[in-house]
Order: sequence, then C-alpha cells, then structure tokens
Amino acid sequence: MYVTLISDNVLYIISMVVPCTQAPLHFIVRVLFYIIFYEEDLIMANALLEDLKWRGLIYQQTDESGIEELLNKESVKIYCGADPTADSLHIGHLLPYLTLRRFQNHGHTPIVLVGGGTGMIGDPSGRSEERQLQTDEQVEENVRGIMNQMHKIFDFEGEDSAILVNNKDWLKEIDLISFLRDYAKHVGVNYMLAKDSVKSRLEMGISYTEFTYMILQAIDFGYLNQNYNCKMQIGGSDQWGNITTGLELMRRMYGDTEAYGFTIPLVTKADGKKFGKSESGTIWLDRSKTSAYELYQFWINAQDADVVKYLKYFTFLDREEIDRLEKTVEEAPHLREAQKVLAEEMVGFIHGSEAVEEAKRITDALFKGDIKSLTKAEIEEGFKDVPTVQVSPETVQFVDFIIEAGISSSKRQAREDINNGAIYINGERIQDVNHEITSEDKIEDEFTIVRRGKKKYTMVKFS
Repeated sequence: MYVTLISDNVLYIISMVVPCTQAPLHFIVRVLFYIIFYEEDLIMANALLEDLKWRGLIYQQTDESGIEELLNKESVKIYCGADPTADSLHIGHLLPYLTLRRFQNHGHTPIVLVGGGTGMIGDPSGRSEERQLQTDEQVEENVRGIMNQMHKIFDFEGEDSAILVNNKDWLKEIDLISFLRDYAKHVGVNYMLAKDSVKSRLEMGISYTEFTYMILQAIDFGYLNQNYNCKMQIGGSDQWGNITTGLELMRRMYGDTEAYGFTIPLVTKADGKKFGKSESGTIWLDRSKTSAYELYQFWINAQDADVVKYLKYFTFLDREEIDRLEKTVEEAPHLREAQKVLAEEMVGFIHGSEAVEEAKRITDALFKGDIKSLTKAEIEEGFKDVPTVQVSPETVQFVDFIIEAGISSSKRQAREDINNGAIYINGERIQDVNHEITSEDKIEDEFTIVRRGKKKYTMVKFS
C-alpha cells in the first residue's frame, strides 16, 4: 500500500537495502519507516535544490552535501540581511530575498535581518570608496521603510512565518572592550586582509570602521545561530567573505557548529550595463520613488537575451511555463510575450494586481496615443520624466502656444510642423494653424501633453 506512494528515487533505495542479506532486520525496518513517513520532506528539499540549480541561483556553497543533508532532514531557519542605506530597497536588492522566499515556499523559515546596527558602519563589499555615514535619525527612518517592504516579499503568518529582526537590538549592547576581547580576538588581521571586500580596497584606502564590518556581520550570524537556531545564511556573491567570516567566528567561539553559507550570482545584463538602473535612474520598490508604470516599463524593456534568465531569477513561474515563454522568444520575439509576462509578474508581486492593470492601461494608451482615456493621475505617472514647461493661461493661439512651450523654434517652423501633422495635443493630431487652446485641451485645467513627431513629449502646465 505504501510503496505505490513512494518516488522512484526512494524505490531505488529500497531495492538496494532490502535484498542486502548482511543488513540486520531492525536496520531495514528503520530505513523503510523513515522513507515512508518523511518522503514528502525528502522530495520537497530535493525539488528545491534542483529548482535553484535550474534557475541558475546557486553560485557558492560552503558545503554542498551538508546543505542538502540539512534541508532533507529538517525545516531550517535561514537568514539574509540588508543594510538600510536608503528608505527603500531597489530591484538590485531583490534576488537574495526572492531566493530566500523560495526556501519559505518549501517549508523553511526565513529570518529577514535589517541592519540598523551595521547600517551605522557601512559594508565595504563591492565598493571602491568609503560610504558616507548616516545620522541615527536617517538610519532609523530607513529601517522602518525597508521593514515595511519586507511584508510584500515574505509571508509573516502561518506555520513557516518569516521572522523580522534588527541587528541594532544586539549590536548596541556590545561595548568596545567586549567587542575587542570577545569577538575581534578570534578574527586574525591576515585572515581579514585576504577577503576580497578588504583586499580590493587596500590601494584606495579603507577606514578601520569599514575594516571591522565583516566582524559585525559575523556576530550577526553567531547571534542568530545561538538565539534562533539559524543554520544558514544567504547573500549575493559579494557577501561570500562576510558569510565565511561568520562561520569561522562561530567555530572559534562555540566549537563545532552546524552552519552553512550560500551565495547567489551577480545579476548581469547582456549589453554589459549595470542591472537595476534605467535611463531615469535607480528602480526602487517604493512606489513614490518609482511608479508601477515605470517598474512595468523596466521589465517589459528587457532584452531578448536577458528575459528568460530574469523569468528564472525573479518570478515564481514553473519550469513548464518558462520553457514555453522561452520558445516564444525564439519563434516570435516581436510579440514580446515573455517580457509582458515578466513585467506583469514583477509589478503584481511588488504592488498588486490593480497596479498591474493600471500600468498596462497607461502603456496601451500611450502606445495608441489615446491619452484622453487616462486619468490625470495616470497621465502624471506616465509622463513623470518628460520635460515640463510653464505657459501663460492667456496664450490661446496655437502657433503662439507652440513657440512659448518651446516645441517649435519660430512661427514659420511652428506652422510647418502643424501643417505637416507633426503636432499632437493629448494624443490628437492638430493640423489647423488657427486652432485655439481651450479648456478641452487641458487635463483638469492643469496641463496639456504635446507631442512633436513620434516620441518627443512635453508636459505643458498653465501658470
């Protein structure tokens, strides 16, 4: 009865154990008992690691077989941390947290650390110069903003609910003498100098403040291990030195400790440009900094060479769906179906389904030139980065309006542009040089969107 419910892998184990006449009966019974009652956990952990490998999310592991064995035998507490360098995460921060969320989806418990303590110092990893120190008030404000965003990424309810911590809670209790005697004593200078985060900064210079950062992060790992039974840390590839320092500190302080490190690869773009930035700047998770429409545009503009990798990295779509989308990239790239799905998945995950519909509505309206179908708020969101000019509300003659707004350089040029059909008001082509600007041309009497040619937009406000 039970055997029919067991996977092929486990049946193989049984076939190897049962015929072994040398194995005591009680041993065979124990193996079968474990397989029957823990089969679901075995499949779950193995499926997780296989999925991470397929997605390309495994870069380095301190002990590959040890991690697999750990995930097979228990629900594990795993942590990932970020320092509050701003009051919002940006999409460059996302991948480690999304990877941690995958562990949660497979029955493990994420510990999400916001570095209210380490954020006062600054991580030198991946930087060529010293960080600008922030005030206590700035750090506290940033901590609040990032903690709020973590609720969008992780599930904080239920059996495997995430745990949210601030390392300032324990780091602030360590005085200088205790730091030097109880922690720094266990980490050699030569050991620290060999780490990339320090070695890469020696020529340019590094302060003692940032030099000690890796010890503070090591203290975090030890604290979470001893107080939360946290056995694994996840981070970007640039965090390898900090993670292994934590393992070394625990070994020296606590002896043989079951703990592991796991890093994910750096996200790269096929064109060599830095991931996480658009022409208008950093792509933030905070909607007041980066609108849902801008976030949607960032993902939908992914290159064909990148989009499948991004689907694997950032979405929770299954292999079958991603394989299907990969075929559409190969066979019908002009439809950009993979990019559309990527954009919908990411905006939906971060901002919700209503934000997806709003972003799609703005995108569709702008593509068709149907600006009048949008609300004032949607227009402002869609044209957030276009040039804005002020024009007197008394200016009603179309040619004068075009010149005052800087759309055309002279009356002759303005008339020529109008006659040639190059000027659009709120998406509607105007070819009458005698047209007058009225309230119908103004969005809620505040502004007008003027387009010259195919792509040159200007938001004209009336002051």
